[in-house]
Amino acid sequence: MAEIVAVQALSFVASEPERLGRFLAETGLGPETLRLAAADPQFLAGVLDFVLRDDDTVKAFAAASELDPTTIAAARQALDELPWERDVP
Repeated sequence: MAEIVAVQALSFVASEPERLGRFLAETGLGPETLRLAAADPQFLAGVLDFVLRDDDTVKAFAAASELDPTTIAAARQALDELPWERDVP
């Protein structure tokens, strides 16, 4: 569930050029690397961090995705609890 919310958030961020530009500037990624990065739970956590950092952005994403803002915050927390590939023996 958390990964789905984060992918929805990435789609939301990418849907507006100005917002996407800010996100790319902060992450140092280029548009061509977003798809590959989306498979990384750490990157997805960063997407949710970006959305959660600004109240207006959280509210807009919540409305666009028909999610409660607390669900978005819970998804971010859940991503911290996922095992990382490097943690798996």
